[in-house]
Amino acid sequence: MFKTIKRIIIWTGNYKKSLYIGFVYSFLVTIFSAMPIMATGYTLDLVLKDMRGEITLEKNLAFTMLIFIILTVLLRFYFSYLRAKSQESVGYEIAAKQRIKIGEVLKRVSLGYFNKNNTGDVSATLTSELSVLELQGMKMIDKVVNGYINIIATILCLAFFNIEIALISLAGAILSFIFVNGISRKCKENAPILEKAQIDMTSDTIEYIRGMHIVKAFKQDGVAIDKIKKSYSDSKGINIKVEKNFVPYNCLHLLSLRLASVLIVLISGRLVLDGKMDLPIMLMIGVFSFTIFSNVEGVNDAAHLLRLIDNTLNKLEKMKNADFIDKDGKDIALTSYNIRFDHVRFAYDNKDIINDVSFNIPQNTTTAIIGPSGSGKTTLCSLLARFYDVNSGKISIGGVDIRKLTCDSLLSNMSMVFQNVYLFHDTIKNNIRFGNPSATDAEIKEAAKKACCHDFIMDLSNGYDTMIGEGGSSLSGGEKQRISIARAILKDAPIVILDEATASVDPENEHYIQEAISSLTHGKTIIIIAHRLATIQNADQILVVDNGNIAQKGTHEQLYKQEGIYRRFLTIRERAESWSI
Repeated sequence: MFKTIKRIIIWTGNYKKSLYIGFVYSFLVTIFSAMPIMATGYTLDLVLKDMRGEITLEKNLAFTMLIFIILTVLLRFYFSYLRAKSQESVGYEIAAKQRIKIGEVLKRVSLGYFNKNNTGDVSATLTSELSVLELQGMKMIDKVVNGYINIIATILCLAFFNIEIALISLAGAILSFIFVNGISRKCKENAPILEKAQIDMTSDTIEYIRGMHIVKAFKQDGVAIDKIKKSYSDSKGINIKVEKNFVPYNCLHLLSLRLASVLIVLISGRLVLDGKMDLPIMLMIGVFSFTIFSNVEGVNDAAHLLRLIDNTLNKLEKMKNADFIDKDGKDIALTSYNIRFDHVRFAYDNKDIINDVSFNIPQNTTTAIIGPSGSGKTTLCSLLARFYDVNSGKISIGGVDIRKLTCDSLLSNMSMVFQNVYLFHDTIKNNIRFGNPSATDAEIKEAAKKACCHDFIMDLSNGYDTMIGEGGSSLSGGEKQRISIARAILKDAPIVILDEATASVDPENEHYIQEAISSLTHGKTIIIIAHRLATIQNADQILVVDNGNIAQKGTHEQLYKQEGIYRRFLTIRERAESWSI
């Protein structure tokens, strides 16, 4: 348990000083909480002695003690305020910086990282799990560390009156600590089981919701819901089993504290009967016996939460230590944009995807890449953008090996339009401006006109200020595609990669999109992955990819005259496009 507390403290980084100052304030809070009780007991003792004629009280004693008690109460709340100010905002400060830092890390890892690590798990770690650390981390510091600081401070106060009672209090705290450690060990054993049950339940729930239209269409709600019911049932059973494992340690933890409280009362009572302690002091110690352990009684619940926090810290540490794909890269300004693939090989999970591929793309030309599904077309573009690193060979731009560049400096030279377009939950204007944050409204509109999306944008309720649903859900596939093209046009990068950019565009607008794409050719290097003849026939060079190899290379006229994949491909496309009912 304290190992996790130590990790939380380390996680706070430069804010550790604030935590340590908070511990001092917490100690002072306890001292000033105990002082009014001690002052009351001391005053009552003096009053009784005065009544027995043993001493004579000064007349202003009551007023003096009242002032003292009020002062200690005020100081208690003052130091409580300072402790909260020092500690409670730390979690929010660090979590915000952590999210930004990990976001920077994830920008620089290979896309293979997201294939090996479930994106839902990554998302959960950065949102809900980090939120638990953000909200509860400092509360755990307060509950555990400050709780035991409070006990130590109170024991020191009791030792001032009677060392025997102070030792009983210490023994109760130590026994409690031992049993709480037992709870912590059980948490560690059960954490992987609980986590798996939680992940399974979440995954099955998301799958059921996402597949709801299929469930309804095929009327298989009974079959589909069986899996989600099993996940819920398993989660319930595991949680009940875990709670049962905690019960013995939890009962012993609370019993040790209650037993210590009872012994404190009994021992102090015996000392009074033996004449070794005054009654007011016994009453004061009796009050302490009911409050001394109150701050650590809830530590048993903290053990559960600290185990979850420990898992979150493990995941965050793993993310922060992920290998950067551009860790040796430098910011290099490219002066030319000839692209060269030199004997490039790439495999994923021991499966060859690209096999010894070599080709050149001259600057300011258009290259089309075609081939069967799964042949490696998109992979070639992903390797060029360095979403992945080649296993062997070299890719260079302007004679510079792209592995010598940072991802930011490399991608600043590229605009990319993907087949599966993603738009942010923001205005249309801001989604287009994503290509160039410093662009003016006039430049955004000009890019939208070139991408043939200005007219439909103006027909929307708020024009360019219309909010787009998450992922672009409020727009059609063709509309999203055109906004994505407008974004690429606005970036005005020297290299443009279009991955099936016209796949979702209706025939009426395809001609205009082709004109927009053609207008980018001047002064730019264009790479197009496409299947439509209208998109590829005017390319300066066509690469035909098959099973990770360049099967054919040439212009449309050259390849059409050759027997091979390209000619067969066009024949099939012509038949498909001329087919009618």
